[in-house]
Amino acid sequence: MANDVAVPWSVEEFEARLRAKEKCYHIFHPFHIAMNSGQCTKEQVQGWVINRFYYQIMIPIKDAAVMSNMPDKEHRRLWVQRILDHDGLEGDEGGIEAWLALAEAVGLSRDEVISLEKVTPGVKFAVDAYVNFARTAPWQEAVCSSLTELFAPTIHQKRLDSWPEHYPWIDATGYQYFRKRLSEARRDVEHGLRVTLAHFKTRAEQERAINILQFKLNVLWSMLDAMQVTYGIGENNNGAIARMNP
Repeated sequence: MANDVAVPWSVEEFEARLRAKEKCYHIFHPFHIAMNSGQCTKEQVQGWVINRFYYQIMIPIKDAAVMSNMPDKEHRRLWVQRILDHDGLEGDEGGIEAWLALAEAVGLSRDEVISLEKVTPGVKFAVDAYVNFARTAPWQEAVCSSLTELFAPTIHQKRLDSWPEHYPWIDATGYQYFRKRLSEARRDVEHGLRVTLAHFKTRAEQERAINILQFKLNVLWSMLDAMQVTYGIGENNNGAIARMNP
């Protein structure tokens, strides 16, 4: 009987297929396209910052969950840096504090953002689903889900390039988070990609990895779906539905 088991992709093709998922990245979501092209209102930009803060504070919790499942100290030594990047350490306040600086730069108060009262249910549901996956999946699968960072430097650079022109009312001191992530994401993805390419060997495993990456892309896309429904897009669509958290 003929062997109908699919032949594994080469390492090069596997990596290329992972990178090809960039076409599904949330930089192509209508809300993000509008935001990067200067079409969003101040309220819409603020809404994005408020909702993304929930994602930011859950990232180190997600990473701690991933690390707790890692039996190898060498991987833990690399992965712990992600937690420090967001939570900070002496001499470096970290990404969460940098995001609060962005919030203040767009005209929000720290208390308003930290309260999480205006986080939309859809955003919270999507982020919680991601954290739950990272907590319960094999650690290599959780690492694979982090590979959206392959595409992150592009999105941060676009914000740095376009926002000062389109939104001159934003205090320039608020852009430090995006600058920091340019180098941090590139460093992190080296480890994540190395783990993924080494662990997923058979064709079925490689296809599983592609699906895991798509899941994470769907999380990010769903977050913007929820924001679009709540805040609309642009001057002519900024009251799409009644606010759930006025």
